[in-house]
Amino acid sequence: KDILEKYHDLFTLQWEGVIGNIRTPSQAEWEQLLTNCSAFLFYGMERFLSHILLNRLVAMNIPECQLMILLDLVRSKQSCHRIRSSDIHKSCLHVALEGPTETVVLLSLTGVRSVIANQWYTTLQENAERLEILSENLLSTGKTTGQTVHILQR
Repeated sequence: KDILEKYHDLFTLQWEGVIGNIRTPSQAEWEQLLTNCSAFLFYGMERFLSHILLNRLVAMNIPECQLMILLDLVRSKQSCHRIRSSDIHKSCLHVALEGPTETVVLLSLTGVRSVIANQWYTTLQENAERLEILSENLLSTGKTTGQTVHILQR
């Protein structure tokens, strides 16, 4: 919410989506948000692909999405419990396809042009810092995604 308020006058007037932990988006909402965006930001717990149906994602066509930012791979006791309960019903191959590298490959195959994503588990605080750096450099300063990723790497 702080990011939305801080960058309100730049680009956020056109943003739509689900904010907070009030409710979980339905599969139809995920699909609508993904197919109608030029940029997509996921800031959440666990693996991004654990939140949507993998077989539906791979069947999607998302060529309009220029940039997808995945600030995921955060764990809490509740998210670990949810993910363990969910993973029990999945094959080992399915769970492996939800990994960070595999997620980027699958998103690229659906038409997403650029993906910025975590490679390993992190904390909410670290993701909040990454989101601030991304927002500042992409929205305020107007740096390219490549320049911004180099800043994140430092």
